[in-house]
Amino acid sequence: MSRISVRGIAVASATAVTTVGAVVGVASGSEPTAVAAQPVADVTPLDTIDAGQQANAQVASLTEQVQSQQAAADASAKQAAAEAARKQAAADAAKKKADAEAAAKAKAEHEKEQAASRDEQRSSLGSVSTLSAGDYSVAGIQALARQIIGDDTQYQCFSNIVSRESGWDYKAVNASSGAYGLVQALPGSKMASAGADWQTNPATQIKWGLSYMNSSYHSPCGAWQFWQANSWY
Repeated sequence: MSRISVRGIAVASATAVTTVGAVVGVASGSEPTAVAAQPVADVTPLDTIDAGQQANAQVASLTEQVQSQQAAADASAKQAAAEAARKQAAADAAKKKADAEAAAKAKAEHEKEQAASRDEQRSSLGSVSTLSAGDYSVAGIQALARQIIGDDTQYQCFSNIVSRESGWDYKAVNASSGAYGLVQALPGSKMASAGADWQTNPATQIKWGLSYMNSSYHSPCGAWQFWQANSWY
């Protein structure tokens, strides 16, 4: 069965109307009057309308699918980014904790070593309190310092400082500042913490000087390094 277009129906209707008008005119005894042909509107065929609607529906469906897929992809990307950020944060926290634990362990070991060194020094200092009777020479004082300090390298650094500060004179006084003794303590009374005889006993001055260098510069060599850069310590 073939389709009849809307346009075909319109044309047939117009023809029928024209014919009926002519018949009516004849029946009334009047001359038939010609009826002007009226333009017929251009009407889109039904099959064309159906095809356009189907195409629009398909486009809308495809657009909806694309939008849905894009939304799913965006959500997946956000989820992946959030998971990656969480893992990175966890890794950073673990590293920070490990670094802190390592630093604390290193600090504890260093403090333990320092304490052992101080104990050893105190033990060494406890066994040497005074010079041999009458041996107040530079050589005698240097020998005592070497015995108290123990380590040859640290002794050499200690000697470098004392040589420049006092020339190994345990009664040396700085005329401008008042610094006193082998290590030029300022004021000299500071050395009383190592012994009441700080003014007359080189051993007491050596003990105090060694303690000062260890506490302020970690060692005589640390003090000597600072002295070289600043000409004081």
